[in-house]
Amino acid sequence: MKLTSKGRYAVTAMIDIALNQEKGAITLALISERQGISLSYLEQLFSKLKKAELVSSARGPGGGYRLGRLANEISISDIIRAVDESVDARKCGGKANCHGGNQCLSHQLWSELSDTIDSFLKNITLHDIVTRNHAEHKIVAFA
Repeated sequence: MKLTSKGRYAVTAMIDIALNQEKGAITLALISERQGISLSYLEQLFSKLKKAELVSSARGPGGGYRLGRLANEISISDIIRAVDESVDARKCGGKANCHGGNQCLSHQLWSELSDTIDSFLKNITLHDIVTRNHAEHKIVAFA
């Protein structure tokens, strides 16, 4: 199973926008500074996120990025897929040719795990993450 930094950084950047969207458009420089992700890497990711219509952009003063849809309409799976990532536990990528052209003995197990992960990520939205984040900060604030 492989989720590279590309998918992780895309999710982190989108969460940053969702958490801060009430402040207006968010620049990639600001996301880079807050999250410790290189600006050039963010530019590559946001090109793909924009193509998938998960973000919109505005140029000039006050410009930056906003969510392309409501936070409750963007799943973590949407983000990962937009940057050409997949979370697949199968060695064969689902082609069932993992053992010399044939299905390996554990293929079904890894297929079910992949399906479970995919379902999990499809059912978590940016809104869910923002809500959890706010709840955690409230708990910390009262501690």
